[in-house]
Amino acid sequence: MFDCIIVGAGPAGGTAAYHLAKRGRSVLVLEKESLPRYKPCGGGVSPVIAQWFDFDFAPAISLKVSTLCYTWKMEDPVETKIKTSEPIWMVRRDIFDHFLIQQAQKQGAQLRDNTEVTGIEFKGDRWQVNTANGPVEGRYLIAADGAKGPMGKWLGFKERKKRLAGALEVETTNPIEADPKIHFEFGMVKSGYIWNFPKDNGYSIGGSTFQGGDQADMNKILSEYGKLFGLNGNAVQNYSHPLALWDGNHKLHTENALLAGEAACVVDPFTAEGIRPAMFTGLKAAEAIDRSVGGDINALEKYTEIINQEWGSDMVWAQRLAGVFYRVPKVGYKIGVKRPTATQIMAEILCGEQRYGDVAGKAVKRLSTGLIPGMGR
Repeated sequence: MFDCIIVGAGPAGGTAAYHLAKRGRSVLVLEKESLPRYKPCGGGVSPVIAQWFDFDFAPAISLKVSTLCYTWKMEDPVETKIKTSEPIWMVRRDIFDHFLIQQAQKQGAQLRDNTEVTGIEFKGDRWQVNTANGPVEGRYLIAADGAKGPMGKWLGFKERKKRLAGALEVETTNPIEADPKIHFEFGMVKSGYIWNFPKDNGYSIGGSTFQGGDQADMNKILSEYGKLFGLNGNAVQNYSHPLALWDGNHKLHTENALLAGEAACVVDPFTAEGIRPAMFTGLKAAEAIDRSVGGDINALEKYTEIINQEWGSDMVWAQRLAGVFYRVPKVGYKIGVKRPTATQIMAEILCGEQRYGDVAGKAVKRLSTGLIPGMGR
């Protein structure tokens, strides 16, 4: 009998496992793939997550990047060197996720990878989790199995709409730029953008739409974009996967169980940042279950409140900003991205040094007036 069973060994599951095990709770992590496992992902991580741990993430960081580049249909470029206390981290998810789980194991957490969950049953005071390798039992359960995982449905949570993202993952021997840059391309994808994140030996290129219908030819667009960086088409792998964007406050707890990570739909609806919010939910889920094991009968309900207040309240502003920017992105690019301070502000948000609520009100007003003929010019 474990204190907690965590389904999914991604950033949310690994974070929860680490903090629960560090508090002396018995933890089992179930992962359907064998670790380290490949995960298509841009791999941009806010350095603010280091504040939540007491170990050095250096072995899991591929690059640290402080230069951002923006283009509109590959023209009208904007480049800036961000001035944050720490550059943005670029990680490979197979290395990063496995590293995080290894830190949890050092604290006493157990891992059973290559173990797919086939069903769950609540036994009144504990969860039985059925796997292909037999059942296991835990007093509490954290569903951290991602946007495509079945745990949320099995726990009775309402299905929420997920946006489709395309990912063009590149493993290449081509040399990356001498001064690695994070690239954002607007205009080629309707109501969205393309990102190009450098790694120590290649690139992660992806794109997503944030409003309206999903773009059916995403992979074609990404392949064309990749050629601009001299990428060999034979080295390119295309993936399509859902993005679980935050779409308003929702209940994230049920009987002795919590949703965390993309299973909780916490991806930033403006930038598609997902790793930091996933780890934040993992941290708060661990705190809630630790308190519940200790006798706090309201701890799981408080978890929903904390995520809605501390993350969701800021995502309301991200949604408003996305609603204006992606409605007329060319105007947004001209009025927003090309402003000298805009990229610095966005970098500070991505690095956790500012919140949308601090700046988005003015940005939404500026973008909105720019849409009215004769104003904001």
